[in-house]
Amino acid sequence: MSSDLDVFVGNTTLIDEEVYRLWLDGHSVAEAVARRLRGGVLEREGTSVAVLQSDTRDHYRTFQMLERLLHAPPRLLQQLLFQIPPERQGVLVQRYAFDEALARELLGKKLSKGTKKELDEISARTGVGIRSCRRQFDNFKRVFKAVEELRGPLAENIQQLFLLPPPLARGDYAAIVFFANSRFETGKRRLQFLTFGDFAACAQSMMGHWSQGALAPEAAEPDGDLPKSFLQDLKELKVLVTDKDLLDQHKSLVCSVLRGKISVYNELEANFKALSRALVNVGGKLTHARDVRDFFVDLVEKVIEPCRSDKWSPGDLRLFLTQYTAAPRNLPAFRHQALWERYMAAITACLLRMYHD
Repeated sequence: MSSDLDVFVGNTTLIDEEVYRLWLDGHSVAEAVARRLRGGVLEREGTSVAVLQSDTRDHYRTFQMLERLLHAPPRLLQQLLFQIPPERQGVLVQRYAFDEALARELLGKKLSKGTKKELDEISARTGVGIRSCRRQFDNFKRVFKAVEELRGPLAENIQQLFLLPPPLARGDYAAIVFFANSRFETGKRRLQFLTFGDFAACAQSMMGHWSQGALAPEAAEPDGDLPKSFLQDLKELKVLVTDKDLLDQHKSLVCSVLRGKISVYNELEANFKALSRALVNVGGKLTHARDVRDFFVDLVEKVIEPCRSDKWSPGDLRLFLTQYTAAPRNLPAFRHQALWERYMAAITACLLRMYHD
């Protein structure tokens, strides 16, 4: 009597995306097994509970051995111990994905031991498991420390060091680092309507117009801070509101174009000077750390809330900001047009993103 036996031997490291997600979320092996059971894995795979438990434990052991490599993804590409296909390596880099609810809570806070002690409370508020909160916090801190002193574009440095997809590196982690550097206030009650996505979009615009990389790419300076020289220059823009003739001319130019084009023309005409002072003074105060922290608070309190009170639509605001920015080109006495347009490009993008319920 004879029997045939086929044997296949390989050294490819298997990555189960479902189990990896459960591990990332901080579930224990027992919790992961229970969730897989509720998901109907036994029926799909035709296996037993014992095999499922063994399979889950085996995946967890693999992930724990890979963890040190996941802290620095380029090392994952260079190592030879685990044979992982490129598409699966991309799955592993998901370790650096994060819950926006958690990121929203941490925006603007110092990534320190003190903040880490708050994670129990943050976990309760957001519904993100405490183990996952700690993992994500450590990821944020690891990225921040790695790029803090690097020269060159912040987003590109993050992407190269951690092999993250461009949207995650450029839109999300770059925003987190930018906010951690500048320590913008994001936690006050009047800012709670703003999402992480809102703040990330504002960060992208500010970095795109105000950062060292945007102002002088050839300088190759660290890109995560707002240059002090640029912030100091913004004081020059105050002439638009301190010089009565310029203020009156600016108002006349804007109102003449917008008459009949926006639904809140009367409110604009009545409140133009107060609104203009608010827009200009937000930038003029940014040389002081406290005023930098209050940047978003000031935009909401001094621009967004008054416009809401007067029933401005987003379209009204867009038309106004477009003409308000362009009008000084026709003011011969105003000599800071390039600085003004760079300043207002970011302000406009922030306000239009923030102007919602």
